[in-house]
Amino acid sequence: MAKFRVGIIGCGGICKAAHIPAYLLEKRAEIVAVCDIKPERAEFVRKTFFRNAKTYTDYKELLKDESIDYVDICTPNYLHSIIAVDALNAGKNVLCEKPDAVSVEEALKMKEASEKNGKRLMIIRNNRYIGTSQNVRKLIDAGEFGEFYAGRCGWVRRRGIPGKGGWFTTKAMSGGGPLIDLGVHMIDLAIWFMGNPKPVSVSGNTFCKFADCDVSDSPESKFGDKVEGGTFDVEDLAMGFIRFDNGAVLQIEFSWASNIKKERRFVELRGDKAGLSWHGGKADVFYEVNGKQKNKKVSGRTLDGHKNNISHFIDVLEGSAEPIFVPEQGIDMIKILSAIYESAKTGKEVLL
Repeated sequence: MAKFRVGIIGCGGICKAAHIPAYLLEKRAEIVAVCDIKPERAEFVRKTFFRNAKTYTDYKELLKDESIDYVDICTPNYLHSIIAVDALNAGKNVLCEKPDAVSVEEALKMKEASEKNGKRLMIIRNNRYIGTSQNVRKLIDAGEFGEFYAGRCGWVRRRGIPGKGGWFTTKAMSGGGPLIDLGVHMIDLAIWFMGNPKPVSVSGNTFCKFADCDVSDSPESKFGDKVEGGTFDVEDLAMGFIRFDNGAVLQIEFSWASNIKKERRFVELRGDKAGLSWHGGKADVFYEVNGKQKNKKVSGRTLDGHKNNISHFIDVLEGSAEPIFVPEQGIDMIKILSAIYESAKTGKEVLL
């Protein structure tokens, strides 16, 4: 069986923590090239995991390799759209880490380049692909919840600011703080469970209260490189409200640092037949039988999101599956996030 030849662009934290372990298990993919602006990072990945891969410090040189079937982008946020468009124009399919882009305009450029060149574009949505989420979706498709009409979702940390002073906390490079960093995960999962309704308006607020705090109790804060005396011009807390075209609503809350009991990531949805509680990859269904409240647990693997997402992308490239994620969903996501930042600035609801 011929393997898909893959070039990884960006060899930092998320690449090593999630993408490389996934590729080591995916037999249909061969990593033939790795790229990072820091040559020691690319060389470490090559030497440790993919000894036959070529190393690059300039992704444009990697894109000249006509044998590469797709690239996997694991760079800082602001580079996602730039590299993706260049890769699509070079005839490569593209798998890219979230967020899709740092602006709606950039997300649109990615979609347009995909369509113009007839190449696949998929953005990582790993929480859709963990076993529990897949099993929840089966119950949704079977009609067990009825219509989801309201819910809330979030990812809140006690102290977990990633790469303080570096690109994570520099708006020009990240696009924002925990709203764009963590919000993509849980907002996407909630909307996917809800059947992908179209957002029509949002309102929100952002706060920055912990820029001077160096305490950390979250393993997630290990992502990114800290820079002493660097920039911190993003929020550390965002809260908001989303309305959809079908009348459903969603409350949101995302923080890198808050005075709370413990870190939580969750999606809670109210259906007219049953309710859903998804917390940290575990799920419960709440419903009524003969006038009595009942609940049941939904089980499934919780650590296989990136692996399953990458495998699904390869299934799509092979033609054996239709994509679960399409670029239009990514554009809607960036519209939501951008509008919440705009609402926080103006103090007004923003129509989409």
